[in-house]
Amino acid sequence: MPIFSRRIDHWLAGKILDAVGRAPIRIVVGSEEGVAPPGVSPVATVVIGDRRTLFDLFIDPEIGFGDAYADGRIRVEGDLVRLLEAVDETWPADRSWYARWTSKTMDFWQANSLHGSRRNIHSHYDLGNDFYQLWLDRQLLYTCAYFPTPSATLEEAQIAKMDHVCRKVRLQPGERVVEAGCGWGALALHMARQYGVSVKAFNISREQISYARDRARREGLDGQVEFIEDDYRNISGKFDVFMSVGMLEHVGAARYHDFGEVVHRCIGDEGRGLLHFIGRNQDAHFSRWIRKRIFPGVYAPCLRRAMEVLEPRNFSVVDVENLRLHYAETLEHWLDRFEKSQQQVSQMYDSRFVRAWRLYLAGSLAAFRTGTLQLFQIVFAGSRVQPWFWTRAPLYTQEQSEVEKAQWIHAMS
Repeated sequence: MPIFSRRIDHWLAGKILDAVGRAPIRIVVGSEEGVAPPGVSPVATVVIGDRRTLFDLFIDPEIGFGDAYADGRIRVEGDLVRLLEAVDETWPADRSWYARWTSKTMDFWQANSLHGSRRNIHSHYDLGNDFYQLWLDRQLLYTCAYFPTPSATLEEAQIAKMDHVCRKVRLQPGERVVEAGCGWGALALHMARQYGVSVKAFNISREQISYARDRARREGLDGQVEFIEDDYRNISGKFDVFMSVGMLEHVGAARYHDFGEVVHRCIGDEGRGLLHFIGRNQDAHFSRWIRKRIFPGVYAPCLRRAMEVLEPRNFSVVDVENLRLHYAETLEHWLDRFEKSQQQVSQMYDSRFVRAWRLYLAGSLAAFRTGTLQLFQIVFAGSRVQPWFWTRAPLYTQEQSEVEKAQWIHAMS
């Protein structure tokens, strides 16, 4: 390679390192020795096969890296998760004007209107139940698990999560519960079976709703649980409890006031509720590559923004908990199961799909490990509801027996 060309490549690689905050990584172009920040030991090496990819990274490091990795034009030597952690730890919070502009553009094109929400949800959740069954737990919970002990399995931790949120809202037999965004139905069925409540569960993913209805029939719970294929904006009726686990991310900040109106319409001033959602310490846009290639329309709010759901209707915040490290542990399980299933996944789709989803899961794991993302649970109540816990002790006094129950269920299934 001519000396002038090598100098251009070296200069571009240095600018890319500058853009990501001089992260402790090495960038290698072709057969060159590579470029790394001085005085550091690189945690991994990014091998770039051609100059086009190098220019893509120079123009937009985030989208350029994601697309090139998925295409196979970039190879990572070393631990992919550790590489992404290193970048997360150094990447400046105030990113380029280009990144801010493209984020705003995505906000417009991926807006969670009635039609837009259905399109966004379909592109992610309707990939096929067989795909998700390869790497989620047996009940297909696609939200943060709760690990009451370090040795808990993913199956046990997901059951523990369901009990954890049910204890938080103090479910009582005979109560009416509405769930906004029910996934494949595991929580709705768990609430009905274990706590004796009736549930109306809403979702706009056709494949998930079909699976949930079939499971309810098989388990004899279709008299207690009604799965409705409809948007949360169309929820009607009066309920004692409003549950939202992993759905607020799909609402969009522009619609938080409307979402709060729906919640208040359901439970008024005398009901209780829970919001479980991916969040941030500070307001910021979600990963543009994930929004473009994996998860359109997603937005993770800081607590201040999430309060826009509750404050206008005078809801009282009863409890806030951050389960960030539990989500990191959940993602470790998902990524490990995904890697073990990559041959089946590539047969369903192709190798590009495998690499894209590996990057999505690895990037999410890195974000929760470093604190770029948080997992918040907010328990709230109407203005006429008295707090139901004097201390937090009741949340945990039942925990050990429920861990043992989950382990027994796991062993018997």
